[in-house]
Amino acid sequence: MKTVIGYKEVLKDWRYMLFLSVSAITVIVYMQMNATLSVFLRDVHGFPTLYFGFLLSMNAVMVIFQLWITRKMSKYSPMKVMAIGTLFYMVGFGMYGFVSESYLFFIAMIIITIGEMIEMPIGQTAAASFAPEDKRGRYMAVFGFHWAIPNLFAILLAGLVMEHIGPNWVWYFACILSLFAAIGFWLLHGITKARFSIEKELLIEEV
Repeated sequence: MKTVIGYKEVLKDWRYMLFLSVSAITVIVYMQMNATLSVFLRDVHGFPTLYFGFLLSMNAVMVIFQLWITRKMSKYSPMKVMAIGTLFYMVGFGMYGFVSESYLFFIAMIIITIGEMIEMPIGQTAAASFAPEDKRGRYMAVFGFHWAIPNLFAILLAGLVMEHIGPNWVWYFACILSLFAAIGFWLLHGITKARFSIEKELLIEEV
C-alpha cells in the first residue's frame, strides 16, 4: 500500500509529468528508426537490405563517442541539452522525407545518432534531478515505464500514416514532433530552474 501511495506522489509532480510527456514525444520519433525506417527505405526508395544493415552498424559504431559527448554536455542544463539533441532528431528524421540519394540517408543517420548521444544519457540525469532523495527509485521507475506507452502505438501510428496519408509524412510528422519536443524541453528549463531555486532558498532558511 505504501508503494502505491509513493507512486501517486510521483504522479502528482506536475513538472515531472510534463517532462515525461515531452520526453515521450521524442520516444515516438526515435522508435521510427527501429522499424518504420527499414520498410520506408526498401519500399519507397528501393534501398537494399544490406545497405540498411550498414546504416544501423554505423549508428552502433558512432556510439563509441558517447562518453566524450556526455562529458562535454554535462556542464550544461539538462533541459537545454535535451532540446539541442531533439533538434538533431528534427533534422535527421526530417531529412528522410525530403531526400532520395543513398549517401544522404547515411548523413541523416549520422545526425540522428549525434542527437541520440546528446539526448538519451542526459534524459536519466534530468529525470533524477526532479526526484527527492527518498523517492529517487520511484521517479526512475516511472521514467523507465514512460518508454513503454509510446512503444505501444508509435509504429502503429506510423503504419496508418504511411497507408492513408503517405510514406513521406511519417518523417514530416517526426520533424514537427521533434520541434515541439525541443521547444517543450527549452520551456521546461525555465520551469525547473525556478523550482530548484525556490527549493534551494527553502533549504537555506531551514538551516
